[in-house]
Amino acid sequence: MKELSPSNIVSAIRNKELSKKEVLWDFYASIDKYNGALNAIVSLKDRERLLSEHSSYPKTLRHSESKILNGLPLAIKDLVDVKGFPTTYGIPKYKNNIAKKNSIMVQRLIDNGAIIIGKTNTPELGLGSHTFNRTFGITANAYDRSKTAGGSSGGAASAVAAGLIPVADGSDMMGSCRNPAAFSNIYGIRPTPGVIPQDRTGKKDDLPILSTLGVLGRKPDDIALMVDAIAGKHSLDPYSFDISGNFREYFLNDKEFCATKIGWLGDCNAYYETEKQILTLCENILCKLSMSKITVDEVRFDNKLSLLWKSWKTLRSKTLYNELSSWNLLEDEKAFSVKWELQRGSVIEESEIKEALKVREQWLDEVNSLFRKFDFLAIPSSQLFPFDKNIAYPNILNGIEFDSYHKWMEIVTIPSLLGLPVISVPVGFNEKGLPMGMQVIAKKREDLKLLSFAKRYEELIKASEVKPDLQKLID
Repeated sequence: MKELSPSNIVSAIRNKELSKKEVLWDFYASIDKYNGALNAIVSLKDRERLLSEHSSYPKTLRHSESKILNGLPLAIKDLVDVKGFPTTYGIPKYKNNIAKKNSIMVQRLIDNGAIIIGKTNTPELGLGSHTFNRTFGITANAYDRSKTAGGSSGGAASAVAAGLIPVADGSDMMGSCRNPAAFSNIYGIRPTPGVIPQDRTGKKDDLPILSTLGVLGRKPDDIALMVDAIAGKHSLDPYSFDISGNFREYFLNDKEFCATKIGWLGDCNAYYETEKQILTLCENILCKLSMSKITVDEVRFDNKLSLLWKSWKTLRSKTLYNELSSWNLLEDEKAFSVKWELQRGSVIEESEIKEALKVREQWLDEVNSLFRKFDFLAIPSSQLFPFDKNIAYPNILNGIEFDSYHKWMEIVTIPSLLGLPVISVPVGFNEKGLPMGMQVIAKKREDLKLLSFAKRYEELIKASEVKPDLQKLID
């Protein structure tokens, strides 16, 4: 079953070639076999109870075979509310925090025929690009169980890579869809904020939107299916908007694909400390794209990336402080990343925010000028390969010590700060068999074009054909 694409599973159910029970039981069998080694899915619902509940759904939901996700079993990131499931955020004090209603995204998934079976693991409050917490523990990498799956959508990435679920939601503030996708040899998209709506009625500040929901899948086509089910304007999200098109149907023809121009950022003239083989893998892929007549040119920035990093840290910490200060988490010293952000955010002054916003505008101008020359910008998805899952975060690379828990993921901040759509595409493996990805960044609101490029990329590279050896997980 897990060899079938999500679209093929839905088609098989619609054509009576498979029943929803058969699909559900098959995915549960994979979860039973491999999730113990991965710890990717948490709060898993009993399958008999789930099927009974699904059978009691209103007839309009249960029997509408035209639903685009009809019968797909999905697990939702444990930062998002699903009615009747706990939303723990990975924090022990919330282990019994049972959601009373569905989030906007989850309701749209259910309305489109999805069956929610559980949650995917995440670091505490989604902070840090390594999925571990005190409630459920560590999520392992499907390609090497001794390594991290990345984060914060690490549970989602490992579950998709191992075929425990067909496709997954994620969220991305600082690489949280891109980093785990790269670490799992799958695709992960962070769309333009507003493509996928979420309840933002509690937002009271004028700070830019830094975080957005996203999707992870083995193929861009899988992502397109799910995004079509959840995208579009919603009254509870004033930043949301409708896309003028369909992600499943939008397609770059040969002429358009070959005319693509990509600006290669690399390690930005050695500004980002990056493992050398990561750059080599990305450049090899770009060379292959060049052989398909795609134009690839190196790009250098005029502005200082150190100022962008300072702007990012200021706006991120202040945003998190505004969102989380009412949660009474500051005394929780074990949640190091949470405490770091809250303490830093509490002392940021208005003058620092104004300066950070000024730098952001300067960078928007510079990057937009590049989009007058290029269709996309490309840069590695991470500065290092998947690391030992038993460490909290890397603190040194190439002999250089990092000065914060998230400095090793600084390379993802350009699209995050500027609100640009970006997708991590697989670029291959190092000599130890560990996966890596490359970010492809598009102009704001050019999400259809970005995902369509990724579809053509997968046709050329065929990254989805390389799958983890799951037997190694349980040997």
